[in-house]
Amino acid sequence: MISHESSSRCHLLFSNCTVVDGTGSPAYIADVAVETGTICGIGDLSGWRADQTVDAQGLVLAPGFIDVHTHDDHAVFTDRSMDCKVSQGVTTVIAGNCGISLAPFTQGESFPAPFPLLGSEQDYRYSSVAEYRRHFDRMPASVNLALLAGHSSLRVSTMLGCLDRSASHAETEAMKVMLDAAFVQGCIGLSTGLDYPPARSAPTEELVELAKIVAGYPGKVFTSHIRNESDQVIEAVEEVLDIGQKGRVPIVISHHKCAGRKNHGRSVETLAAINRRKKQQNIALDVYPYTASSTSLLPQYIREAEKVLVTYSDPHPGFAGWDLEDVATDLNCSIYEAADQLYPAGGIYFQMNESDIARIMSDPACMIGSDGLPGARKPHPRLWGTFPRVLSKYVRDDGVLTLEAAVHKMTGLSAQTFGLQDRGLLKTGYRADLVLFDAAVVRDTATYEQPDLPASGIELVLVNGSPVWRRGEHTGNHPGQFIEG
Repeated sequence: MISHESSSRCHLLFSNCTVVDGTGSPAYIADVAVETGTICGIGDLSGWRADQTVDAQGLVLAPGFIDVHTHDDHAVFTDRSMDCKVSQGVTTVIAGNCGISLAPFTQGESFPAPFPLLGSEQDYRYSSVAEYRRHFDRMPASVNLALLAGHSSLRVSTMLGCLDRSASHAETEAMKVMLDAAFVQGCIGLSTGLDYPPARSAPTEELVELAKIVAGYPGKVFTSHIRNESDQVIEAVEEVLDIGQKGRVPIVISHHKCAGRKNHGRSVETLAAINRRKKQQNIALDVYPYTASSTSLLPQYIREAEKVLVTYSDPHPGFAGWDLEDVATDLNCSIYEAADQLYPAGGIYFQMNESDIARIMSDPACMIGSDGLPGARKPHPRLWGTFPRVLSKYVRDDGVLTLEAAVHKMTGLSAQTFGLQDRGLLKTGYRADLVLFDAAVVRDTATYEQPDLPASGIELVLVNGSPVWRRGEHTGNHPGQFIEG
């Protein structure tokens, strides 16, 4: 705890709050002062003068949550309030995941799945990260944003629609030039979506070559939606760890899971493989707290799921929220034919096991990410509920994590892994991205039937010192910043 001179003053003072500082250390009682978007004092600040004082007795003050796995690239422009995130205490989003990013992107000759998850072809209009960043700076959202460059976006931009093969030497060199420019202009890493059509034919060697570009920028990361999350999950984990080792880059395994009933429990094997390699490599992972996944409506995922819900359909929007089996009955066809008729479309796939989620979440290197899809008309409830659900189900109800460990996985660990400076900790001199919540009450309310309901127990959220969410309502402020690694 830090003490300060009694003559100091600040713009905003939180008095008597329970500080959970993002390091994983035990909580403590203190006052916290904010001035000009920065935390300027922590400790006994009873002698300070403040323009505004918040009596936070009985409430937890923590660093704002960092959603490490989002697809918010376009959403920050179409819904600048980002209620789905700030309502659950999220102050920073990392976009450009799973190999698809709005920038850098040059229109190619194809627009395959899963690109429609972010928006239409017209929305992919940023040939450079600098152009995307200028748009965000002109029209900031209520959250901060850091951007990953998508490997699939690089492939579509350079391979003239011929994606069912490895890139040629010239195409790989073109991707490397684009990636290099993206890092110079502020990207924090490279993401891959190896289980999706645009990257499925990319060999390991192609990815190693791109990883070497990442390695040239200390602090940048290589994130991966691995090549298979079901029957070949071990082989897919080993592949991305090999890429990290050969390219000498930090690896983040995205939304780690073991999908399909016959793979339930295999997180024991995957985590053992990951932890063996941690002795030689920098490896992290993230998880979301649900037993259902969500992505494009594609046959490969339908086959692995016990149940599929339609989240959206461009040609048939009325089927949003329907069970795919019911859609097939209504259309008098198979579920695969129904999916083909609905596409471009998205689905929610029930295919994971609760024990795997708890085991993965408990790993010391595991962070929390929502993987929410904001464009869906009936989105997965993780879009609105991920972080409060961790605090309620996995901390308070099930005791999988302590409160301090959970906050660390949502803040300090995330900022450290992705190289976000001056964020992720409740510490003097750090940016005032803060969330004030009631640990005894906080809970997700979003469901599969009603997925866009805000959480309970989130009292106040600050982004760069400016309030964006207060007692269940958005404040109308949009103080987000583009964050470089």
